[in-house]
Amino acid sequence: MERLENRNKILVTQKKEWGEILSGFETKNKYIVKDENGQAIYLAAEIGGSVLARIFLKALRPFTLHVMDEKHQPVLKLQRPFRFYFHRIDVFDSENNFLGHIERQFSLFSRQYLVFNESRQQICQLYGPFIHPWTFLIKQRGRELGKITKKWSGLFKEGFTDADNFAVLFPEEATLTEKSLFLSAVFLIDFVHFENTGNR
Repeated sequence: MERLENRNKILVTQKKEWGEILSGFETKNKYIVKDENGQAIYLAAEIGGSVLARIFLKALRPFTLHVMDEKHQPVLKLQRPFRFYFHRIDVFDSENNFLGHIERQFSLFSRQYLVFNESRQQICQLYGPFIHPWTFLIKQRGRELGKITKKWSGLFKEGFTDADNFAVLFPEEATLTEKSLFLSAVFLIDFVHFENTGNR
């Protein structure tokens, strides 16, 4: 994940196929990770999984997602187990070393996630204010350090597909591993809050 090391901001764009747009049948999710100039630096794709799970569980489905370089070599592996509410994603590097996980917390009036490192120590919180449903603030001890924001992608795209675009502003002193965790959080947030049914 060295390409994240000197970057303060990245963009994540979901790719939608025309067959899926026209049929409404949910296929495996694919994304492009770009630098702030729009240059692709990574690809991400949902790997394996059951057709029945996609049909019946939809956004709740468990999945494995690989983040890959331009040679399609995995640099991160993300695994999401089935959870009805307390959604979680586990993050591993290319050698299957555990880097940390992100887990949703119960909250009535906001959307909250905790980010944990490889030692399962909490490093920060992702806080989605009720009045700003497309924004998740990266907070530590109550202080805002960065944010993940779903970007408006145009009337046609928003109206006819559930493809999403995100911008991630990393905390200034974030390590490479922490940036990998924040990138991974984007995919979990997309599935939980923006897949199929828009905001939830």
